[in-house]
Amino acid sequence: MVTIRQIAQQAGFSPATVSRLLNGDPTFSVKEETRRKILQVSRELGYEVQERHFLAPHDIAVLDAIDSDEELLNAYYSELRNALLATAEDMHITLSFFKDVQSLTANADQYDGFVSIGPEVHSQAELQQLHDVLPHGVFIDVNPAPNLFDSVQPDLAQTVLDALSEATARGMNRIGFIGCKGHIMGTYEYPEDVRTLAFRNWCERLNVNNDGLIFISEQVSVESGRKLGEQVVKALDGNLPDCFIVATDALAVGMLQAFNQAGIIVPRDVSLISINNQTIAQYVSPPLTTYDINQQDLARTALLVLSQSLNYDSATHTHTLLSTTLVPRESFVSQARS
Repeated sequence: MVTIRQIAQQAGFSPATVSRLLNGDPTFSVKEETRRKILQVSRELGYEVQERHFLAPHDIAVLDAIDSDEELLNAYYSELRNALLATAEDMHITLSFFKDVQSLTANADQYDGFVSIGPEVHSQAELQQLHDVLPHGVFIDVNPAPNLFDSVQPDLAQTVLDALSEATARGMNRIGFIGCKGHIMGTYEYPEDVRTLAFRNWCERLNVNNDGLIFISEQVSVESGRKLGEQVVKALDGNLPDCFIVATDALAVGMLQAFNQAGIIVPRDVSLISINNQTIAQYVSPPLTTYDINQQDLARTALLVLSQSLNYDSATHTHTLLSTTLVPRESFVSQARS
């Protein structure tokens, strides 16, 4: 049987280029000369070439609902927006931005589909109306309407488990959590964020002591983190855990401010592991150990999922989880404290 690698070697192109062309990747663009060469070599070697007719999205709307005064929260979604812009340019996709569902719904006939970024909560009635006129859409980072649209999100539950594994592997057995309130998915409101739920669940399964060590904020902001840090100092009165896992870098930055004010030294007195890996994480004191959410991968996967949705027009919706990567810095000790 002829392989992709054999075709690539004889045609003079990389296996990835050959694979994407022969498999009809809707976002892959090559010169006509390259396409003809690969197809010619494939047929000469006996590879059964099937002409695939994919619809690559061209005009895509972006529901860019970023409505927050919190600088770091805005920074995260601004970085995500930039990643989406750069990825769309590479894929020769034109993006048009809308600030609210109503405006997008009114102009839906101009677009192949849409991608949504931002934490703003939309009503189910608005989302249903949008689906009626623009059924192909992908939400990035959240999943407000799983029965209506696709989504691409970081695997935060697995990230929390990974953080717990890092801590327990270093002999830590009292581990706390700094988190935020729940969210809405579909018609249901979750009382706790997925990271908090995962922390409680895995602590129980792994027999990790978290008694009195979970602190939850109503909002995600540096100020909220600072207030939670002050609550920690007051509630624990020096009896700090080995480590706190923090839901976001914004909360962790506020925690550091409160700890510094109280004379608590990180990581000597308590270690911190955060999530997001925003730019600020490497410049605070001490620099934050945090899990990186690759926003380029989020953007690229969202556009690929949208392409698949447009091509196959399936009633089944796709919800994709992407892994995160630990970025070690100084806020997390490499071994248990004596």
